[in-house]
Amino acid sequence: MALDPLIPYIPTERLVLTLVPEGALGGGFPPIPIAIQPFGVLVAVGVYLGAYLAVRQARRVGLDEKRMGSFITWVVGLGFIIGHVLEVLFYRPRELVEDPLVVLRVWDGLSSFAGFIGGVVGAFVWRARSGQRVLPYADVLASALPVGWVFGRMGCSVAHDHPGLESDAWFAVQFPNGGRYDLGLYEMVLTIPLAVAFLLLRRRRRPWGFFIATMALYYAPVRFALDFLRVGDARYFALTPAQWLSIVLVVVGVGFLWHLMHRSSPDEDDSLVLAAAGPVRGLGAPPRGSPSQRRAARRAARAARS
Repeated sequence: MALDPLIPYIPTERLVLTLVPEGALGGGFPPIPIAIQPFGVLVAVGVYLGAYLAVRQARRVGLDEKRMGSFITWVVGLGFIIGHVLEVLFYRPRELVEDPLVVLRVWDGLSSFAGFIGGVVGAFVWRARSGQRVLPYADVLASALPVGWVFGRMGCSVAHDHPGLESDAWFAVQFPNGGRYDLGLYEMVLTIPLAVAFLLLRRRRRPWGFFIATMALYYAPVRFALDFLRVGDARYFALTPAQWLSIVLVVVGVGFLWHLMHRSSPDEDDSLVLAAAGPVRGLGAPPRGSPSQRRAARRAARAARS
């Protein structure tokens, strides 16, 4: 005997605080109601927490805080804009043909993988403007991203904007029209272990690229599997755009992993990166050497004292 879905559907429409109704200012402006919604609040909290943790980690590892803040602005800003444009192009091509202006309504839809692509574009625009290396700043941001991602997907779960296939499984959500998988909820739950692990792993210095590789190899198979439960998405050769990009993400993760395993001189590489980052307030000491170098220094110090 199958169990009924045990997760209740919690409507959030009553929690919306409308500040300016649609068209209230005349001439059809604003085009949508200006309101405080649970989804928007949770996404904003996620962005803030992710940015805060990234800047804090940048300070800890010796990167410039202002440059880290600038990097986050470019990555997040273009991530949202390009994430919307690509979402319309790949997930709603028919709507784009019928209403080309939908591409300008950046509040109307966002794809997570398209946001990743936008973030990469933002990172290289930042590099062109600042002349700094992208990898250390990107890896620090990656170390904080899962915490923000949990809150972002929490927003998706309360908005119920990723309903999946119909199901009577116990972990399905009892939508008004019957039990369904709630993919935003599942992704939030599956991201929590990664967020906790990264918060612990950040306590020790890691080689640049470690968090990018780990996140890519963790998230890609999760997203690839969950997308088989999606309904209504455009598919290309039987896979959703996110599934194709998950394959690309695995390749990226393996590439970073290969780089980490074959670096000839990790300490020298990190020292050069930190030197290029410039002086940082409160961090005057140079990066520590390798364990063998530190042991040799301790032996020399003991010999000098004796």
